[in-house]
Amino acid sequence: MKIAQIAPLFESVPPRLYGGTERVVAYLTEELVRQGHDVTLFASEDSITSAELVPCTPRALRLDSSVRDALPHHMIMLDKVRERVDDFDILHFHVDYLHFPLFQSESNRALTTLHGRQDLADHMPFYRRFSHMALASISNAQRTPLPGANFVGTVYHGLPLNLHTPRFDGHGGYLAFLGRISPEKRPDRAIQIARAARLPLKIAAKVDKADEAYFRDFIAPMLDGGGIEFIGEINDNTKSEFLGRAAGLLFPIDWPEPFGLVMIEAMACGTPVLAFRCGSVPEIVEDRLTGRIVSDVDEAVRAIPELLGLDRIAIRLRFEERFSAARMASHYVKIYQKMLRARAASQLQLSALKASFSVANEHGLEPASFPAVGEEN
Repeated sequence: MKIAQIAPLFESVPPRLYGGTERVVAYLTEELVRQGHDVTLFASEDSITSAELVPCTPRALRLDSSVRDALPHHMIMLDKVRERVDDFDILHFHVDYLHFPLFQSESNRALTTLHGRQDLADHMPFYRRFSHMALASISNAQRTPLPGANFVGTVYHGLPLNLHTPRFDGHGGYLAFLGRISPEKRPDRAIQIARAARLPLKIAAKVDKADEAYFRDFIAPMLDGGGIEFIGEINDNTKSEFLGRAAGLLFPIDWPEPFGLVMIEAMACGTPVLAFRCGSVPEIVEDRLTGRIVSDVDEAVRAIPELLGLDRIAIRLRFEERFSAARMASHYVKIYQKMLRARAASQLQLSALKASFSVANEHGLEPASFPAVGEEN
C-alpha cells in the first residue's frame, strides 16, 4: 500500500525533546515501513525516517527562532501533498482539520487522526461543514463532543517495544511528573501529592512561552522547601532512565486529555501511573493493575501505598499487549483497507451507472437504477 503520512511541522519526526503528535507519527511511519508498506513522510527536513521524506521546512518550527507564523509553512506542505496526491492510495493527516477544504474531494482515501481536544465550541460548525471527512480518534472519550462526526475508528497510540527498557525495582525512590508545565496538566497537584505522601518528586517538563508566567508565578514558588526537583525537558534516552527509576508517575490532569502518551511511556518502563479521572484516563490506565485512578488530591495521597505495591512486571506485560507500535499500525492498516474497499465499490458503482446511461442513450431507454453507496442490495 502506498501511504502518505502528513505530520505537523512544529517538531521534527521524531522530536528531539518534547512532542507528542510528531512522536506518534514517527512510530507509526517506521512500523508501516517495517510491515512492508511504501510510506512517504511529509515533515520538517531535520526528521529521521526510513520512509521517503518530503522536506517541508528546513527544521522544526519550534526550534527555528526566525519563524513567527506557522500557518504559511503548513500551507506549503499541503500544496506539496496536493502535487503528489495521485502517488498514494491513502493520505493520512495529523494536522487537525487544516487540510479539509483542500482535500475534501479525496475524502474516500483521506484519513485524519485527531490528536487534540475537541470540546471547543469553535470546532462544531467546521465539523458540520465537512461531516464527510473520515476521522480517527485516539480514545473513545475524545469523540464525546462530536457525536455527528464521521469517526471510522479509534486507535490507541503505541510505542516500539524496544524503545524503553523496563526496570522492575524502581529503586530511585521518587515520584515523577513528565510532560508540559501548564494549568491543565496540574503540576501543582503533583507537588501537593508528593509532599503529602512524604516522597521526593522530580519534574521533567517543557515550559512553553504561553506558560512562562504560570510557571514563574505559581509553580516556581512551590519548588522551594525541599523534596521537589525541576529538571526541564528531557529526550527519549533520558526518559527511559527517568521513568524506569521512578516509583510512580503522577498524571494529575484537569482537562479532557485525548490520550496521554506519557502514561504508556511509564507503563513501558514498568512504572505504575497515578492519574486523575479525566478524558481518556479510564481507557488507558487499568485501575489496580497498571495504576490507580483517583478523583482528587486526598484520594491520590491515600492511593500512593497501593500504587507503589503494584506488580511492575505485570504493568510491562499489559503495555506490550495493548500499546505496541505494531498493534497501532495494524489497526490503522485495517482502517485504510476498509476505506479503500469502500472507494473501490463506489468507483465500480459509478462505472456501472455510467455504462447504464450510455446504453440507455444509445437505445433510447430509461437507465437502470442503482442503490446509493452504502445501501444494502
